[in-house]
Amino acid sequence: MRAQVLEAFNTPYVLKDVPKPAAPTGHDILVQVQAASYCHTDAVFASGAMWQDLPRVGSHEFAGIIVSMGPNVSKDLGLAVGRAVGVPGRAFHSCGTCYECRNNDGDPESYGVYCVKAGNLGLSRDGGFQEFCIVDSRQVAPIPAGMTAVDTAPLMCAGLTIWNALGTGRVGLRKGGGDGLTVAISGAGGGLGHLGVQFAARLGCNVVAIDAGDAALKLLHEVVQGLGSLSSKVTIVDARTQKAEDVRRAVSGQPEPGLEGEKGVDALLVLPEAQQALEYGMKLIKDHGICVLVSFPKEGFLIQPRDLVFRHIQMTGVLVGRNHQLRAMLNFAAQEGVRARTRTYSLEQLNQLVDDYHDGASGKLVVDMTQ
Repeated sequence: MRAQVLEAFNTPYVLKDVPKPAAPTGHDILVQVQAASYCHTDAVFASGAMWQDLPRVGSHEFAGIIVSMGPNVSKDLGLAVGRAVGVPGRAFHSCGTCYECRNNDGDPESYGVYCVKAGNLGLSRDGGFQEFCIVDSRQVAPIPAGMTAVDTAPLMCAGLTIWNALGTGRVGLRKGGGDGLTVAISGAGGGLGHLGVQFAARLGCNVVAIDAGDAALKLLHEVVQGLGSLSSKVTIVDARTQKAEDVRRAVSGQPEPGLEGEKGVDALLVLPEAQQALEYGMKLIKDHGICVLVSFPKEGFLIQPRDLVFRHIQMTGVLVGRNHQLRAMLNFAAQEGVRARTRTYSLEQLNQLVDDYHDGASGKLVVDMTQ
């Protein structure tokens, strides 16, 4: 079978013929890959900034068809040969005994998405840039009717992560539960961000969509236009030209003297790996709000303790999400028409995809195996 293999860091992928995986055992399933999406973490991994070994077949967000199943696949998962599934990278073969596996918030028994002993497809195990892939059945979700593999693949990391961020802590969004809440998304014109804008608006929130690049802002305008009657719930902000203080007043009103902390957004999601993105967004949050970090810059962020101490702002972080969140997110996306803006490539064109990514291509870049 064909596979794109990263054989050395900071080098192109190599298209090779490799052996097709053996029949699945245990909880595993064999998936014929139909679409595999490229994520920022793929670029970080390829640069050598992570800890995994080479060679490696990348992509930890993909989708395909189940072609065979191991004997221990649970009937409760609703899987069958011929079923289309979405596949996130985490978590492959969790240990089943650690705290994360024993306290897994309703996921399959003894299966923990955050198990530190588990593998990660596309990073520590071969992922979706190949024609067939062995997958842990407990990490996948059936693709709802009306969604394609290309629709689904970008949601397996980008979509799940931003969905989890919107459901974290005091953000706590559920369908219809966002009414009256205002959420700011810094980096809203990126892969995660443009999905977050759609999810938040369709969950009932007012959205402040912030970015600082021409291509990203162009994508944002297209996404918002596609929201139809919900477009009025989104305020697009160019952080290069609009002061945070002015944006805060525009979206929440002029505060009374001495009560400035009562005005602002309820929550901020920080997606870029830039200190400026965090600082700009923190100026928008009202007292007792929440800041959710999704990015993890190598140099870290400089946090101002006074925001946490005197303004009582809660700060937290998220990493992808659990299996039951994955299924809920996919069903919501199918019902509400949430879709990534995608650009597709054949498997042979993966290195062109990578070049376009580094040149600033907007939306999600996806290998479509049918091309």
